[in-house]
Amino acid sequence: MMGSFLSSALVLVFGYAYPAYECFKTAEKKEPEVGQLLFWCRYWILVAMLTICERVGDAFVSWLPIYGEAKLAFFIYLWYPKTKGTAYVYNSFFRPYVAKHETEIDRNLLVLRVKAGDIATVYWKRALIYGQTRFFEILQYVSSQSAAAPPRSNQVLVDKEG
Repeated sequence: MMGSFLSSALVLVFGYAYPAYECFKTAEKKEPEVGQLLFWCRYWILVAMLTICERVGDAFVSWLPIYGEAKLAFFIYLWYPKTKGTAYVYNSFFRPYVAKHETEIDRNLLVLRVKAGDIATVYWKRALIYGQTRFFEILQYVSSQSAAAPPRSNQVLVDKEG
């Protein structure tokens, strides 16, 4: 339990915080080096893909012994300058796979975008109809309450004087 907590904390520091800071320093240079920007861009692409795969396959891999430590080692391998892990993983695995399936990925993303837009439109219309219905119900309730309300005190005074 404590090892898992420590591994998770170290992954946050060495997999996300430190690389984010280094990326920030590179991006904020007066004249940033294109090679460094490209390196950090590729690093974050790989980290994003790893995070997506991990979320999908978490039930299958998270129980493995020293999984957290292996993940930490992989993150450090990716950004550590002497290993050049980002360049190797990106050029050997990620780029060829995405290049091979790029048209299919683009097509699926377009279909997903259209379906998401359709779903959003349907739910937006439902929310508007629901809101409109509730608004009119509240107005009807308020008007029925004001019609059934007892006379105000100043009206009672007018009746006594008359």
